[in-house]
Amino acid sequence: MWHDFRRSHDLWSDSFFSSTMSKLNPRTTKYEFLGPPGALLISIGVPSMIYGLYYGCSEQTGGCPPPTLTLSKLTSEITTLPLTLPLHELSWWKGLWHEVWDTDAALMYFAWYAFCVVAWRVLPGDQVEGIRMRDGNVKKYKINAFSTFLLALGLVTGVIFRYGPENFTFLYERWIGFATAAIFMSVFQAFGVYAISFREGALLAQGGNSGNWVYDWYIGRQLNPTLSIFGAEFDIKSFNELRPGLILWALIDISMMCEQAVRRGGIGGVTDSMWLVLLFQVGYIADGLYNEPAILTTMDITTDGFGFMLSVGDLAWVPFVYSLQARYLVFHPLLLGPVATALIIAVNATGYHIFREANGQKNDFRNGKDTRGLEYFTTESGSKLITSGWWGRSRHPNYFGDLLMALAWSLPTGFETPITYFYVTYFAVLLIHRQRRDDENCEKKYGKDWDKYKKIVPYRIIPYVY
Repeated sequence: MWHDFRRSHDLWSDSFFSSTMSKLNPRTTKYEFLGPPGALLISIGVPSMIYGLYYGCSEQTGGCPPPTLTLSKLTSEITTLPLTLPLHELSWWKGLWHEVWDTDAALMYFAWYAFCVVAWRVLPGDQVEGIRMRDGNVKKYKINAFSTFLLALGLVTGVIFRYGPENFTFLYERWIGFATAAIFMSVFQAFGVYAISFREGALLAQGGNSGNWVYDWYIGRQLNPTLSIFGAEFDIKSFNELRPGLILWALIDISMMCEQAVRRGGIGGVTDSMWLVLLFQVGYIADGLYNEPAILTTMDITTDGFGFMLSVGDLAWVPFVYSLQARYLVFHPLLLGPVATALIIAVNATGYHIFREANGQKNDFRNGKDTRGLEYFTTESGSKLITSGWWGRSRHPNYFGDLLMALAWSLPTGFETPITYFYVTYFAVLLIHRQRRDDENCEKKYGKDWDKYKKIVPYRIIPYVY
């Protein structure tokens, strides 16, 4: 009898738990990115674009070709291409593999990732709570990304001053191998987190539970995939968001500077354009790492699951695409002069001020630390929407600041090729897409109050423009 009671109790518990998880993890009914076909195309397209930007703008292929590529030349080259690629020939695949794979670079990349994990575990850091999730839990995050950055920067600086800049040019020399290793890690992690998302009790992302494995693998099925490492809870998504890729971006920029220094007779020969790119980008990275808790309220952490979209973005796209300007200036050094330098600094400073002030207003307001007397109105759900300050000028003023900084990062490369302006163009498309996603989510959350808010703050990103 006791066994029968226990069996019925277990069945009831399992049924209750299953019902609870079904309510917490409803089936995704609306696709983004044109659904599974779009997810597949982006999954192929993002790595292809990383390689395309390298081969389309690199010293090895003769620089950035668009300024000298005429329509007649392009037409003649297209007509001489073979109608089909020899995909059935093993030798073709072997040649492609040898072109992009570098074992030494891969081992160094994996060692770098391991270094970041060990630094996360060993270096001290505050435990900061994220927002309350829909299952009622509040995750705690270890905040020490800036410490990891300082440690890495200190080690690299020591190598450069002790052994010379020629000993830190390997990221430029083995760029394609490092990029391939990062893409490999992205794919590996995407499959890994997709597999562990089927563990019992996993909280899934509301947009990543469609049942189509291609789409869910890409968009991210589990909201916060975690592992136990060295006896601590390791949140894969928040770790990747700031550490391995973002810090590597700074190191790549420094390696580009070292390569230019070697070619131009030492650190003193580094051009003002390279110093500007280094100052802007490394400064932006340092600022993001120093303000690490701010990411805990972003859509990436609170809403999106972790899949290939975020893994390839964090680990491969950010360091190897965003460093394009510095890589270009290695083989195309440009002297700007004091006037152009001052104007570009002004553009970047304006963008940074808007970006930091807007984020500061939002974070202080949310944490009950507002000292600016910001105006707001309270929605029916009890939430408060800011209607003054930068958030009274547009609904996403931080995006406006981001765009101005992105433009300033490209201006030091001059105007001889549009390729170095890929970043600001891509970033504008990305931010507009994010703005629309965010507005859509807010409309669902606040209902008619969101319509009221849009009348008070009509501009989406750029005040009086868009």
